[in-house]
Parts: sequence; C-alpha cells; structure tokens
Amino acid sequence: MPSKTGARVSLTERAARHLEDATVFGWRIGDVAARLRRHVVPTHWTSLFGVVTLACLVVVAVSGLWLMFFYTPSSDATTYTGGHAPLHGTDVSKAFASTMRITFDVPGGLLIRQAHHWSALLLPGAIIMQILTTYFTGAFRRPRRGMWLLLLLIFIVSLAGGWSGYALPDDLLSGTGLRIVEGIALGIPFVGTPLTFLLFGGEFPGRIIEHLYPLHVAIVPAALIVLVAARAFAAWRHRPPQFPGIGRTEQNVVGVPLQVAAGRAMGLFALTSGLVVLIAATVTVNPVWLYGPSSPGDASAGSQPDWYTGFLDGALRLVPPGWEFVWLDRTWTLAVIAPLLVVAAYFLAVAAYPFVEEWITGDRRDHHLLDRPRNAPTRTAIGVAGIVFYGVLWLAASADVLATHLHVSFEQVIITLQVTLLAGPPLAFFIAHRFCLALQRKDRDILRHGYETGRVLRLPGGEYVEEHLPVSDAERMRLAPARPLRPLQLHPDDRGRLRLSQRLRARLSRFFSEDRIEFDATAPDPELAASASAPLLVHRSPAGTTDAAPE
Repeated sequence: MPSKTGARVSLTERAARHLEDATVFGWRIGDVAARLRRHVVPTHWTSLFGVVTLACLVVVAVSGLWLMFFYTPSSDATTYTGGHAPLHGTDVSKAFASTMRITFDVPGGLLIRQAHHWSALLLPGAIIMQILTTYFTGAFRRPRRGMWLLLLLIFIVSLAGGWSGYALPDDLLSGTGLRIVEGIALGIPFVGTPLTFLLFGGEFPGRIIEHLYPLHVAIVPAALIVLVAARAFAAWRHRPPQFPGIGRTEQNVVGVPLQVAAGRAMGLFALTSGLVVLIAATVTVNPVWLYGPSSPGDASAGSQPDWYTGFLDGALRLVPPGWEFVWLDRTWTLAVIAPLLVVAAYFLAVAAYPFVEEWITGDRRDHHLLDRPRNAPTRTAIGVAGIVFYGVLWLAASADVLATHLHVSFEQVIITLQVTLLAGPPLAFFIAHRFCLALQRKDRDILRHGYETGRVLRLPGGEYVEEHLPVSDAERMRLAPARPLRPLQLHPDDRGRLRLSQRLRARLSRFFSEDRIEFDATAPDPELAASASAPLLVHRSPAGTTDAAPE
C-alpha cells in the first residue's frame, strides 16, 4: 500500500498503526505509548528496593514453576532409593523423596531449589526496606495511603508463601516447625481444635503437605500478582514522589525519562538475579539430607525459624511462665493468646498509621514532595521505636542460640529481652527524637553560616575568624525543611463545649509537632524559593502554648 509520499508502506508499519489504534480496557495503545514516552521518573536510591523486590519475585516464580514438574505433594509413605546412599531403605514421605530426587538426581536441581529458597529469603527483606523508606520519607501520605496498605499486604502474603514453602520438603526441621504451629493453633480458645483439624486434616501430621501445596503454588502467587499489579496501577495514576530540590514542586516531576529509568532498573534487576543464582551455587541452604525425613515423634534440636518469621517465634518465647487461668470450664493460656494479640495489634498499627497521622495533624493535602527523616522528628522517632520493638521480638527467636554462644543462662537472656521489649521502644523514641533535632540544628547552622573550611583568617583588626563556603542553591533546597506542621487549634461547639475526641486530638497534635525547628514566618516558602532566613527553635511553654524564639 503506497503512502502519501508515494513510498510503499511495509507490513510491519501497517501492523504498528493498527496496534496503536487498538484499545485495551478502554485505553488506546497509542495514547499509552505516548504517555510512557513523556513520563519522567525521579532518581533516588530509595526506589531501588522495588527493583530488588521484583527480581526476587521473578526468580521465585521461575524456579518454583520448574520445581513443580518434579515435586510430589503427598504425605504417603514410600521407601527411599535415590542417589543419597545414607538414606537408602528409609521410610519417607513421597514429598521428601521427591525433594531428595530434585537435589541429587535431577541435573541442576540443587541449584534451582537453592535459588528458590534464597530468593524467598531475600524477598521479605526487600519489602521491609520498601516499607521503611516509604515510612521515613512520608511517602505514605495522600494520595498514596492505599499504596501503603497494598505494600503491607504484599509483605504479609510473602510471609504466608514463605511459611507454606518451608514445610513442603517434609524434612525433620520443617516437621518441628509444623509441630509448633499445631501447638499455637491448639492454644486458641474455642476455635483451636477445629482449626487444627482443618489445617492438618486430622491428627498431626495429617495431610498438611496436601493442604499447604495449593496455598503455596496457587493462592499466594495469585494474591501477589493481584497486589503487585494493583500497586503498579496506583503508582501509575499518581505521579512518583520526589525529594525537594531546585525546580521541584508539588505540581511537577523532575527526573530522567522513563526509558532511561527502565534501562537502569533492568541492569539492577539482572544484577540481583545473577547474585541470587551465584549465592545459590556457592552457599548451601536448607540441607534436607542432613535433617532427614520428618517424624511425628522426633524434633530437631536447636531448630530456628526462617528469619522473616522470627518475630512470631520470639513473641511466644517472651511470655512469662504461668500466664493462664480457668474460666467457663476452660483453661485460657495467655502464652498463646497474648503474643498473637500483640503481633496483630502491631500490624494493625502499622497499617493504620497514615490515617492516624492525618487525623492528628489535620493535613489532608496531597503530598508529592518527600520528607527527610530528620525534618519529621516525631514520625521518625515512632518508626525507630517500632523497629526496636520488632527487633527485640525477632532476636528473642534465637534466645537459646544466644544463651549457648554467650555462655549465659537461657532465663537471663529471656529476662533481658523482656525488659528491653518494654523499655527499649520509649528509650529509642527519645534518642531518635533528640538526634533529629540535633541534625536539624546542624542544617540550620549550615544554611545560616555555610560550610566550615577549617581555614582561619586574621582580620586587619586582629580578630581571627573561620572561613565558610556558601551553600549552593541546590544544597539549600535540600537542607531547608518543608513548611512545618502547626498544632491544631480547638474550636468549641455552639454551647462552648469541647468533645473528648477534640481534646485528645489537640493533645496528640501538640505531641506530634512540638520541639521543632522551623523558618521564620517572614521567610519565603522553601519549596518555592532557594533562600530562607534564620530558623527558630519552637518549644512549649509551661502553660501549653507554643512560643518561638531565636536560639
């Protein structure tokens, strides 16, 4: 077919034109491609954890799909006759026998199985780093509160996937972990016994392999695909957040074209995938041939959970002994109920935090500029306290290992961790809060005086002064804090009364925004100007009002 210029149009060009005019879910492909070409992506190292997460998901999916062709999800007994001679003639389950066959008889089976395991171990860590960077930079605020919930759900689903895959080899170590799960389920009042029979299909070990296999290969992957796709769509709808800088405002995005960002992401994707495969080829993980087959009457000494579920095991270990009572002709053991409630409350608090902060501060604006952690001291201190709480629970999962390696009694380790669990978060909050204010004061001095050079000059009058380098406009925009939050003002109703919720909100608002360093009200907004006047230290007076005075 000739074109307007007389040249013949090739078949590929005609196909490309038809493809551009096609629509998918109401979107014209040509319009989507044009929008992608115009799309700009900010560059910052915090965005790299998303690429690492995606690489781990791909390695897990590809290796898991390959393993499905050789794995047998059955608890039925068989006699092992594979390539590992020490276990010849041993009665094992078909699941364990197929795992051994993948390890010793299938070419490349051990590499694929270990790549699957290592990527599954790295995946929760990458998601945790995404959660932390999202939290400490304030990227969870409007309009990205839904993305925060999706990210947390992705983390929880990845934990479920890792736990279900942990039990599938049916070795002695995973059997010990399943016995712990059974004990936890039985400790739940009213529903514990039915839940155990539903999960195991009868008395332990029951048909647990057959029940976990569909969860691991169907439900968890489907949930991850839906959640990741939903978060990607939400990220597409809302322009990417960016840190303050020259030319960067709440209304624009400064960065590199999407094609350039995609090329960099593909490089990190390939590097991460290759590193996972290299680790799988050189570092042994989960040597099931050393553990042996699972046995209901045996337990693996010194067994430790996978690192990402350590906080659950640690919560169980930190419950004081004797926490149980009899009520309604039933024995209620708080040794199981209390840890489950604490962990559930922790995750609910993490999920609800964006909404709670918005309610406290009254800030309902859309935010596309990120915060430096030091410029939101209360939020940062709360996050550090949460990390300490989580870390103590995680460390308690290895209390027995700490006791043996440090040559102290197990009881001393538990008591120390119990005290740290209660006293650690408040202390971490105080220290982190003071550190943030100190770092803000340092930035204030740099903005006011410039950078120290170490060069001392003598003035004609005999005075000695240190020479300072002026701060560039780009650095000033980076160091200058955003417009600070003000404590909410109380507004009585028509009868002159204040509701309890209003008073509580005002108190929390003062707690959240007190002891801050801000710019003078006469200075231009740091988001719009490249210069600012001297900041002020704001503190609460004994009467509870907010006073501002220069330091």
